[in-house]
Amino acid sequence: MHAIYSGSFDPPTMGHLDVIRRASRLCGRLTVAVLNNPDKKHLFTLDERRGLMSQVCADFENVDVDAFSGLLIDLFDKTGADAVIRGARTVLDYEREFITSHALKSVNGRIETLILPANPAFLHISSSMVKEAAFFGCDVSGMVPEAVLPEISRKTKDATL
Repeated sequence: MHAIYSGSFDPPTMGHLDVIRRASRLCGRLTVAVLNNPDKKHLFTLDERRGLMSQVCADFENVDVDAFSGLLIDLFDKTGADAVIRGARTVLDYEREFITSHALKSVNGRIETLILPANPAFLHISSSMVKEAAFFGCDVSGMVPEAVLPEISRKTKDATL
């Protein structure tokens, strides 16, 4: 099975890495798709986020990283994927992903969605929370993969929210 795990990954977190680790064991091939969402104000550029995700995923033989703009269904068709992987930290996340899975299925009947509940150790971690904590000088080392730490420090050192 080839699955796609998409997100803005701004920045990649330990929760994202956990979903990737678990999904890579379920799939023959996993594409981590870094989304370009023009409606969001990103800390990292699309190229930077793709580079960070490539570093984070380097140890997974069956994981590749791609960047994309547009609709997930277009990437799904382009790659010939079989499924979409989504992570859910909360009941609200699960509800949103559940509804989105039905919307995707109504547009393309081939799209199956696998929702992985978050590891309890990472329930409190979100990219937005990591960015805010980093801007205020908090230690985010347990929240992001090691490769991401110096880049967050570089981006937030003299920046303001």
